[in-house]
Amino acid sequence: MGDEKNVMGIPQLVLSNTLLINGALFLGLVGIHTGIDKSQLDSVPVSITLLILAMALLIKSADFFIEGAKGLAYRAGLPEVVIGLTIVSIGTSLPEILVTTTSAADMRFRAADPTFADFALGGIFGSILVQITFILGVVVTFRGVKIRPSWLKRDGVIMLGSILLLTFFLKTGGVLSSLEGLILVSLYAAYIYWLLSNREEIMREEMTEEKAIERVSNWTTASYIAMVTLGLLLALFAAHHLVEIASDMAVRLEVPHAVVGTTVSGLGTSLPELTIAFMAAKRSEGVAIGALIGSNITDPLLSVGLAAMVFPLSLTPEGTPLTMNLIIPATILGTMVALGMMRSQYEFKRWEGIVLIFFYLIFLGLLVAQRQGILVL
Repeated sequence: MGDEKNVMGIPQLVLSNTLLINGALFLGLVGIHTGIDKSQLDSVPVSITLLILAMALLIKSADFFIEGAKGLAYRAGLPEVVIGLTIVSIGTSLPEILVTTTSAADMRFRAADPTFADFALGGIFGSILVQITFILGVVVTFRGVKIRPSWLKRDGVIMLGSILLLTFFLKTGGVLSSLEGLILVSLYAAYIYWLLSNREEIMREEMTEEKAIERVSNWTTASYIAMVTLGLLLALFAAHHLVEIASDMAVRLEVPHAVVGTTVSGLGTSLPELTIAFMAAKRSEGVAIGALIGSNITDPLLSVGLAAMVFPLSLTPEGTPLTMNLIIPATILGTMVALGMMRSQYEFKRWEGIVLIFFYLIFLGLLVAQRQGILVL
């Protein structure tokens, strides 16, 4: 754990670059909102500026949360693999959790536009798709990765099953009820409980197959708690503004909310996964794949489940064809393609990464074709 004399505390945290950047983004977002009148807020350039600030704050605050959560886990003595599948996966999925839950809360307490559900669900499936195709493809293209069979046979199957179960709930009745949300969250809790209960066995398997990862804890426990708390509060603030700004832009530009949720939110909120995946790929083979799989279990079970528990999610008649006939099928197909590549000799080759990147680019092309009326769903 290192020399406690060299461990940094709250004073060093206050002056750290990460906290200063988060503070600057927060003040910039608040300053623009309060410093200009309502008519200027409706302009596209101002909206884009606010969207970029909100997304940057969401990403940086989520990273702040992840650093604090990992540090607390290290000090508690949890195995690295369990940290990756639980705390890190929840941390990297924090933007999706906050965006969907904030959308649901707006619908319940503020009688917000029901197209928020299109944005939230489109964002979740878009995030899963971009992670399992584009982000995974980028990581594999730069560094071929070997796959541990246990990741595929256990977590890969659970990931695909989670996506299929969420799709089944949406297809039956056209609404994701609070009860179904509770079922999703309960399944996720059972998965986490199983991981924690079998952490010693999982760690033995990890240690026999790859080099142990050095644990570094450079901050005090109080500092890590401050990171988790501040990261969560700032991410909640940023998620609320991201949903609000993106929704307003969609209305003004006449872009379907599902498209905005799939591209803007899906790509933006998935950047933490890209960062974590690159870091993991450099340190040990297979961990990057496991981190992405863990996040894609968290998104359809915990993120959507919590949102549905707050308020039942129902796609609008306008958003249903795009979401059900393009976004969800592309997500399921992309997941199956990625799992099939993992199964092939339990190794990801660089050319397979390029294939996954092209898969996502084709999906974006279909979105453009649908938007221009070339593709009718």
